[in-house]
Amino acid sequence: MSGFRRALILLPALIAAVFVVSAAAIAWSGLRDEIRPADVALVLGSKVEANGRPSARLRARLDKALELRQRGLCLRLIVSGGTGREGFDEARVMKQYLVGKGVPREAVFVDSAGSNTYLSARNAARLMDKHHWRSAVVVSQYFHLARAALAVRRFGVSPGYHAHADFFEWRDIYSTAREVVGYCAYLGRTYRR
Repeated sequence: MSGFRRALILLPALIAAVFVVSAAAIAWSGLRDEIRPADVALVLGSKVEANGRPSARLRARLDKALELRQRGLCLRLIVSGGTGREGFDEARVMKQYLVGKGVPREAVFVDSAGSNTYLSARNAARLMDKHHWRSAVVVSQYFHLARAALAVRRFGVSPGYHAHADFFEWRDIYSTAREVVGYCAYLGRTYRR
């Protein structure tokens, strides 16, 4: 068998191995929270249920932000999301939840135009510039944090820390694999405010 044919046979296995290692690195990075005192926590949106309440996944993100605030690590919170299929503005629902848990209204900043990670990072960076805030802790699911933190840093937020929500389900395995492609795509994106 020629070297070329051998390489063609081994190529799919090599690609699969790189993919698996990349997914493991993304998961490992997201599970290892990097938390320091910051000017603000950026909480990324997720599904709102048909009854208008945050899904379990979204509640876990919000509860993590509450925990960070209660520990005195960030007093201000940016909640960012779009309008989902259910017709609710994720960011407004997020603010309502946080205020209901005792966070002062003026400490929660709403970004209703954060319909994806890129837009949430860009909008947060703009808001942070406006208020002269420099550092942020990004809060999301563990598999999402590598890409989200990359976007925040590329928009000039430095340092950009991260904390994962304490919520896991079987679809996280698929989501972690999908993040390999998403992270690579974000590496090649242009970041203009």
